[in-house]
Amino acid sequence: MKLNNESLKNRTFWEKADIALPCFDREKMLAATVKSPKWVHFGAGNIFRALPSAMMQRLLEEEIETTGIIAVKNCGAEIIKKCFKKFDNLTILVTLKSDGSAEKKVIASVAATLELTDDFASLKEIFASPSLQMASFTITEKGYSLHEIKDELKTGFSSPVSYLGRVAALCHERYIRGAFPLAMVSMDNCSHNGDVLFTAIETIAKCWRGNGVCDDGFLDYVRDKNKLSFPWTMIDKITPAPDDKVRKMLESAGLEEMGSLTSKNAFIAPFVNAEETQYLVIEDAFPNGRPALEKAGVIFTDRETVNRAEKMKVCTCLNPLHTSLAVFGCLLGYTKISDEMKDRDLVKLIEGVGYNEGLPVAIDPKIINPKDFIDEVINVRLPNPYLPDTPQRIAADSSLKIPIRFGDTIKAYMKTGKNCASLKYIPLVLAGWLRYLMGVDDQGKAFKVSPDPSYETLKKHLAGISLGAGERNYQHKLIPVLSNPAYFGVNLYEAGLGEKIETFFAKMLESPGAVRKALAEI
Repeated sequence: MKLNNESLKNRTFWEKADIALPCFDREKMLAATVKSPKWVHFGAGNIFRALPSAMMQRLLEEEIETTGIIAVKNCGAEIIKKCFKKFDNLTILVTLKSDGSAEKKVIASVAATLELTDDFASLKEIFASPSLQMASFTITEKGYSLHEIKDELKTGFSSPVSYLGRVAALCHERYIRGAFPLAMVSMDNCSHNGDVLFTAIETIAKCWRGNGVCDDGFLDYVRDKNKLSFPWTMIDKITPAPDDKVRKMLESAGLEEMGSLTSKNAFIAPFVNAEETQYLVIEDAFPNGRPALEKAGVIFTDRETVNRAEKMKVCTCLNPLHTSLAVFGCLLGYTKISDEMKDRDLVKLIEGVGYNEGLPVAIDPKIINPKDFIDEVINVRLPNPYLPDTPQRIAADSSLKIPIRFGDTIKAYMKTGKNCASLKYIPLVLAGWLRYLMGVDDQGKAFKVSPDPSYETLKKHLAGISLGAGERNYQHKLIPVLSNPAYFGVNLYEAGLGEKIETFFAKMLESPGAVRKALAEI
């Protein structure tokens, strides 16, 4: 059986396979979406298909909403054809629970999948629709880099070259076709994500105005919160790459062609595997209305509460723990996060990072209890043996993550007068990260460092350092790194942690097995 609209009519097959089918009139939804689109999403990856699209399906099934989501994927027409349109934009969501059970359902809330470049003309018409309420994004932290949009300085909205340049051009189309209001909703894991998206779009608009390719009115439109809003959000649901065991499970039930494809260093498939736990907190700032997502579990609140929830998760209760496991997991040869949670040294490490050093300065958003959140992370989410998450995946782009995941906590200690010298678990992780960047595991074997935009630069700083280095003849190499706020959010010497990290780093270089020895000792 193939996953498509026609196969959904064979209810006996899906019942036998224990895969729940959507309970709404999809043809009616498709027609309504074409007539009056309300929601466009950029970045139709795993987290989108596991969380926002599943929430929208619930609203469709409960007849709260009538339109679906138009998903935009910037990965080339061939991937769109083979992994989305081939399956009529259907996805199988497999929720892997900690008790070993798997809940499977067909997600059918995506009305269309478009490619950002090839389908640009169609997207312009969608953005010109007065009914459009929301454009959301899961394009990863890298997608908002101002470096990525530097070429837009030389072009205009008629020939945008970058991802966000094209998004800005779509906003310009909406402006010239009626200046209709719209919410631009980043759901990516970067601090103050709404402001990050706004800064990128505003920067492009200013460049276009300066180059004389658009008028002052478009820049005013971008800056007017009653026209274009940029809400802050906090999203949380562990959604690893499609797992081969899940593929085999689906194929053994009779489904065909469930294999994954590679798109820009990411794996996508006709199915998504994810954990059960999920959070989505959104600032309620939608100038053209919005879907009733609060009835599907979204917490709508004010900007400050979103900020506090995001800081709680990213700076204290989940992301620092994840990164700690990623760094040492790669060094110790682990390939599954859940296996690391059987390692007492690593469990003690993340308990120290979270409870001992994070919680004393943690932000309490009131809508989620920080200690309860960490309890769930350590006792339920990370140990889930059925969730195929890897330290190698989490370690990707770590130079972009560490300044927020650890730097903000160090800043909080400095600001509140707490003694940074008392910290040992966080400095150990930062030393472990430098040791990880060497690309040599604890047994002295080379491994591939996960993709990172700063890796080549950092690699040059660490050149010449090797196992058994003995005396600190490499100290001069670490100073430019540890003193650079771009990597850690602060100058670690000014925070009183630079020398401690040097010492921990030296311990992990003494000989093969030194990483494990340092973990056990510290």
